[in-house]
Order: sequence, then C-alpha cells, then structure tokens
Amino acid sequence: MELRRRLSPKAGRPMPLAKSPAASLVQASDALPLPIRHTNKLFSALFMLSLYYLMSQWREKIRTSTPLHLLTISEISAIVGLVASLIYLISFFGIAYVQSFISSADEDEDLLLSSPPASGPPSAPCHLLCSDKQPIPAIALSSDDEEIVSAVVSGKIPSYSLETSLGDCRRAAGIRREALRRITGREMIGLQLDGFDYDSILGQCCEMPVGYVQVPVGVAGPLMLDEKKYFVPMATTEGCLVASTNRGCKAILESGGAVSTILKDGMTRAPVVRFATAKRAAELKFFLEDPQNFEMLQIVFNRSSRFARLQSIQCSLGGKNLYARFCCSTGDAMGMNMVSKGVQNVLDYLQNDFPDMDVISISGNFCSDKKPAAINWIEGRGKSVVCEAIIKGETVKKVLKTTVSTMVELNTLKNLVGSAMAGALGGFNAHASNIVTAIYIATGQDPAQNVESSHCITMMEAVNDNKDLHISVTMPSIEVGTIGGGTQLASQSACLDLLGVRGASMDSPGANARILATIVAGAVLAGELSLMSALAAGQLVKSHMKYNRSSKDVSIAQC
Repeated sequence: MELRRRLSPKAGRPMPLAKSPAASLVQASDALPLPIRHTNKLFSALFMLSLYYLMSQWREKIRTSTPLHLLTISEISAIVGLVASLIYLISFFGIAYVQSFISSADEDEDLLLSSPPASGPPSAPCHLLCSDKQPIPAIALSSDDEEIVSAVVSGKIPSYSLETSLGDCRRAAGIRREALRRITGREMIGLQLDGFDYDSILGQCCEMPVGYVQVPVGVAGPLMLDEKKYFVPMATTEGCLVASTNRGCKAILESGGAVSTILKDGMTRAPVVRFATAKRAAELKFFLEDPQNFEMLQIVFNRSSRFARLQSIQCSLGGKNLYARFCCSTGDAMGMNMVSKGVQNVLDYLQNDFPDMDVISISGNFCSDKKPAAINWIEGRGKSVVCEAIIKGETVKKVLKTTVSTMVELNTLKNLVGSAMAGALGGFNAHASNIVTAIYIATGQDPAQNVESSHCITMMEAVNDNKDLHISVTMPSIEVGTIGGGTQLASQSACLDLLGVRGASMDSPGANARILATIVAGAVLAGELSLMSALAAGQLVKSHMKYNRSSKDVSIAQC
C-alpha cells in the first residue's frame, strides 16, 4: 500500500483549534495538487496573462482588418487558459459550500473543534490516583494543547489523527507523548523528543511518534574494495563490533584489497491466486511461463514505473492455488512498492483472460520477504553478491594473530560442518547479520530485511603454496536501496553520502544501490575475517570484556 504524505502547515492549511465548527480541520482545498495560496496565484496570473494577450491580439486584428474568427494555436491556448482560470476562480468561491459536506463525513477529526469544559487540567488516570504514589505532575501546556491532551486521554480524539488535524508534526508528537505519560504514568525520561524533523517521517517512515531513539554510529575502514576506499558507517550498541570489523578492513587493505561481483539484481513479489480447480490453476501457470506471452506481460508490468523492468516469472502450484514469483530490476530503490505495483498491473490484465481467478493476496510468502526461505538462498532476492580477498600470510600473523591453516580448519568445522549440524538455512557464516544490521540501520534500510540479507556462506582455503588465505563471502539476497524509505532522513542520508551512494545514480540507474550492496558484502568479509581470527586465537572473551566492561579507553583494547 502506498502511503501519501499529508499536507503540513507549509502547504497552506489553516488549522484553527477550539473554534466554531465553521473553521473546519479538513479543507476541500486539500484536494488541489498545490497549496491553495500557490494555486490561487497561479490561476490569477494565468487569467490576467491570457486576457491581456487576447486583447492585444484582438486589437491587432482590428488594426489590420484580420477576421476575428481566424485563430492561431497560441490564441487557442490563451482562450483555453482564460476559460480554465475563470472556471477555477468562480468555483473557488464555492469551496466553503463543498467543505460543509466534507466536514460532516469526518466525525473523529471534528472532535478537535469541540472545547471540553474549562475546569482546569484533567485529573490523572484512576490507577494513578488510587496508587500509593502521587500523580505525576503535568507538563506545562497551552490551553489549546491541554484540551487536546485531555481529549486524547479520554479517547475522544484518536492519537493517530493528530498530525493531520494539527498540521504540526512536532506539536502532535509532544501532545501524544504527554497523553501517553498521563495514561501510563511513565515519564519516559531519556527518550528524546526535540532535535528531530518529524515532518520527514510523516506518511512514510513511522506513525504516531513520541520521540526518537539514539543509536551510536561508528566507522570502520578504510575498506579497500574494487580499488576504492570506503569508510563504512555502522549503527550498533554492541561493543567490539565496529573495532573488529575495522581490524578486518586493515587486514584486507594490507593485502591489496577485496574484489566483488554482482551476480544478480532483482526484487521479487509473489501473489497467490485461487481457482475452482487445480486444472484451471495449471492453465494460468502454463500461460505465465510461456515465452510467447512474456513480452506482453513485460509491457504491462513495466508501465508501473520508469525503472521497474520485469525479468522473470516463476510459478509453483499448491492444489488449486497458484503462487507466481515475479522478479524485476528496481533501479536505486530497494523496490518492494515498485514490484508490487507492477504485479498488480499484471493481475488486473490477467483478469480479462482468467475472469474466474480469485486474487487472495498480493503477497503469498513465495517472495519471500523478511523470513528465512530456501528460495531466497537458492534463487536470490535483491542483489546477489560474491566478495573475495587474498590475505597475505604475514598479515594473518601480524594483524589477525593466528595462522592460515588454523583459520581454514576453524571455518570448515564451525561455519560449514557446525552450521550443517544445526540445520542452518543460509547461516554458513560467523556473524554476517551483525554487520548487515549495523549498516542497514545507519543507512536507512529496513532492518527486518536483515533476515534474508544475512544469508551468507563464508569460504576459506590456503593458496600460494599454503602461505596465504583466500576468503570469500557469497550473499544471494542483499536487499538495499539508496532512495525511498528511511534513506531520505537526515542522519541516514549523511551516512549514504559518506559512502558516496546517496540518492539515485544519474549516469546509470541502479548503480548506487549495487555499490551499496557490494560495500555490505565487503564489510561482512572484514567482519568474518576478524571474528574468525579472534576465535582461532582464543581472543573473543578477552576482547569483549575489554570493550564492554573492563576499560573506558577502547584504544588499549586489542580485538
């Protein structure tokens, strides 16, 4: 489902409080594509310019004895502009009449206009008054805000409607937080409220905010990857993680750097549809997998976006239920919404030839999103990346404090055999999810997609007459984007800028997201290298104690 940004006060929405019902909270002018003050200026200017141009042309035709009914294209355009602007300006005076109908349809928001009895601040909830503790004193509020808090506490105003009704996202968060404090009796001391741009998350990142959580961001690097150096931002509260990854980056840098390869790039969405019989479901399966039909399905799918390009359709039958896994490229966006729109276009198109098709859900878990699934491990989802490096034997001894043969043996017994003994699904690694999640939070990705994005198999072997260590990580489903979602927030955008991949690539759509995926894989490579060497050298507990407990000076800790 697409979420649309609600209009803020900057969009010219007057939001009076505690006024008469005539001062409605939801304006009919909200339906205009531009803020009403800008729209009024636009149409007024269009009316005056069109009228002036037509009058001057009329005068010129009279002077040259040119028939008035012979019109040029510019004159026709001016007439159209004049008529359109005139219709708008006349209709504008009827907005108040239309508004009366809209206002009556939204009873919840109209509650903001009703002024509760001015009998002082509302009393604390009963469970607070009846307890041994004294009620927590109310935060100083204006009279208007006090009335709104009281209405939220009593349930007269739904908390989720505050941003839309007030037109001030920071004010809405403060009122919601105070109402929550009075309802629960919890102060929430330490949860920051000020210092955040709440307008930036409205309609796309978080609903009903009451503050924001601070997560420290560390930097590991430089990571030498594909002949470029990157300083990798990692948001985490786990001690030793950034330091350990940093040590892996150092080992890679001293050995000449790592190399990455994008194997596949395609986001997936798999709807589930149902028929009356399994035979009929099979007919749709054959239709979707017929190469002669794919070109038309591509055209229908690709209409959803300038960047969405259908790559393949993989079908699986479960009785009379059909699961169709659509895979498409999505440019620099992570692409979940993009592929969903394309799939919906195809389903609407198929309804013509298969009217008996019952669409159960746009997602049937054959995608598979935010869940461990073999299909993502085998087929891939998002960006499939392999990253490798040859670590010199001297670096293994000097930086990693172990030997090549010890690393190879440990990787076999731990990451391969040990994971197989546990029945792991895509978990043939030491701690890939640690690095993936830290980078995801720092760069505004969806942290829940850490589940499939952390699918990784770490391989190690001795090379160059057993003197050096070859290490690789293969990650089939890294799901990242550099536009959309949380990437547009100020802090996350700064982290993307640090990596040089902020926003969409102008030269090659999708290039920034692919580079980010390779950076994730490269950082995982560094993290695997460092943790495995710490385990091989018996340093894990010692390093964690130094970073987490024993010393405030992390510069003296050796991971």
